[in-house]
This record gives sequence, C-alpha cells and structure tokens, in this order.
Amino acid sequence: MGAGALTSSSEMINAPDMPIQTSDLSVIILTYNTCDLLRQCLRSIYEQTSGITFEVIVVDNASADQTAAMMSSEFPQATYLRNSENIGFTKGNNQGIRVSRGRYVLLLNPDTKVVANALAELVRFMDAHLDCGIMGCKLLNPDGSLQYSCRRFPSYHTALFNRYSILTRLFPQNRFSQSYLMSSDDHNKTREVDWVSGAALTARREAFEQVGLMDEIFIMYSEDVDWCYRMHEAGWKVYFFPDASVYHYIGQSTSQRLYWSIIVRHVSMYQFYRKHYSRSIKSIDYLVLLGIILRCGWVISSSVAGLMMKRGRR
Repeated sequence: MGAGALTSSSEMINAPDMPIQTSDLSVIILTYNTCDLLRQCLRSIYEQTSGITFEVIVVDNASADQTAAMMSSEFPQATYLRNSENIGFTKGNNQGIRVSRGRYVLLLNPDTKVVANALAELVRFMDAHLDCGIMGCKLLNPDGSLQYSCRRFPSYHTALFNRYSILTRLFPQNRFSQSYLMSSDDHNKTREVDWVSGAALTARREAFEQVGLMDEIFIMYSEDVDWCYRMHEAGWKVYFFPDASVYHYIGQSTSQRLYWSIIVRHVSMYQFYRKHYSRSIKSIDYLVLLGIILRCGWVISSSVAGLMMKRGRR
C-alpha cells in the first residue's frame, strides 16, 4: 500500500488488513499534538458516514501527547502513519496522499467535525462534476455561523484587505475585502471559485496525478491556494459546495505555536507571490516583501496585545 511513501523517519503503526482495492474516498488527517480534537473528528467521520466506501489515513507529525495510544486502542480501522519528526503540513499531507487508494482524496484538519453525511455528499458531487479538480466544503464556526472558506486569488490589495487585516476589521463592508473574501456572495449556492480552504479540501485523483501533489516549498499555508492555481492552469475547475458541511474549530490546531504559525503564514505568502506573480522589476518585489513583513509584524503585535488584554481581565 504505497510503501514508497514511508521514509526512514516514519512508521506505519496501524495498517488495517484490507484487500488492495479502490475506495470512493480517502480521508487524510494530519495531526500534531491534537489528540482530543482528532478523537472528535474521527468519531464524527465513522458515526456520520454511510453509503460510500472510504478509508481514513492519519499522519502524525511526531506528537508528544496520547495520539499514538488513542489510535491503537480506539481507531484500529484507520491507517496510522507516525513520523519521528515534524515534517510540516504540506509534506505530511502528501505522505498520506501517496499511500491512499481513493478515487477522491479529502484533506481534513483534525480541528474539524463532519456534519451529517457530508462525505457521501461530496462523493456524489464529484461523481456528477467530472470537470472538478478540487472542491471545498462549507465550513462552519462552532456556533454554526458561516466561516468564509472560498476566496478569489490574492492581488496587491490582499495584504491590506484580507481576513485578518485592520482595514477589514475597521471597514468590513469595503469592496476590496468583500471581493477577496467573497463575503457578499451567497454561500448556500454551489459555485466555481478561485480557491478553497485546505481545512476540508477534496481533490480528484486524475487531476492531482496530472498537476502533481501540493508544492512542498510551502511548509504550511498557501499550499491550498497554489494547488488550486495549478488546477486552473491545467484546465480543471475548483468548486465551493455548501451541501457538504464541516465544523471548523479554527486556530485550535495551531494555537500551540501561534507566533511560529503567523511567521510561516507570511513566508508562504511571499513564496506564492514569487512563484506566480513576481515581476522583472525587482523594486516591486521588494515593496511586496516589505508590505508582507510589515503585515506580519502587525499581526504578531495584535496577537500579543490581545493575549495581554485577556490576562488583564483575569
């Protein structure tokens, strides 16, 4: 079962005794010290899913919590790959993809919970839309409100008017933020989009066999944007499909390494820019880099201030 995907620093611990065959869907969950969240995610998959054949592959980036014991005792039916070191989000997911057998692959964050029979719904959608290379589910906040998960591709305005920017928070109805976040669009309608969040992203095997796996220059963040960008370039479509819903407890899987994740997010932003938008006029590249560095500093400062305010209220 794709043993070539295992490296000297990884080990397949759970390997269910199943015949070599194609399933409808391979669910790949990359985890790092998220044992309780992962348990909730896996339970929702096994309890809610029916009407399709599926496999679950958990890739563990060297967790130090009770993940290994939980997987062995509570979820022996899942394939469990344990790495001896943290190889990053993109490499870990690619590792799972390489041992998968599904016609479709669902990359699912451990801080998610599947709603109803969402996995069967997404398989039905992919079967009916043969032009779809990637599809994104509808993401919900824990209170059931909409979490924006489909976007337009980044532009020069994005650094100023993205989801976390001060301008978006001060002026949420401005046209630049609304355009990028698609916040004024109807999120109860299926639609073609530029890119979808990697928190719950389904990819067609034929499509990623054509364009390749996620680009491992991105340690974490922007790998989903880049994958969707390459799908479009190859002639595949990317869809947002609201009939498959997933709760996303956003940030809980990265809260342990908050400042590291902020820095990596901004490094990935610049890597995406250099790969797809870089100009021969180097002064423009330097201005973009400066803007991203300033934005990174502002986000870190805001996070520090927020934590200090929370502590002050205690």
